Amino acid sequence: QVLVKESEGGSVQAGRSLKLSCAISGRFFGNCAAGWYRQAPAKERELVSQITSAGTITYADSAKGRFTISRDNAKNTASLQSNSLKTEDAAVYYCVICGYWGQGTTVTVSS
Repeated sequence: QVLVKESEGGSVQAGRSLKLSCAISGRFFGNCAAGWYRQAPAKERELVSQITSAGTITYADSAKGRFTISRDNAKNTASLQSNSLKTEDAAVYYCVICGYWGQGTTVTVSS
């Protein structure tokens, strides 16, 4: 059984940082892409960032310069470092690895 599990989100003040991680079990990670999506209330789910197995990275315009995605193939994990958070970053964040989705973790950003 393949399982993707995100770390617990959190509640932070605007301008602060938060790091999310996720891990996949039951599946080899090294040849898969990993990505982070988010969905704010009443909005569609959107891609935040993605990293391919070769290490190619893409960011949404809203994430560029503030968010950093990384992966650790040895630990089967992917992470998203989010800095200078804004209230509009508040959302449920989903990790997807090898096409498998986590259940999501909530990030709240207060002004």
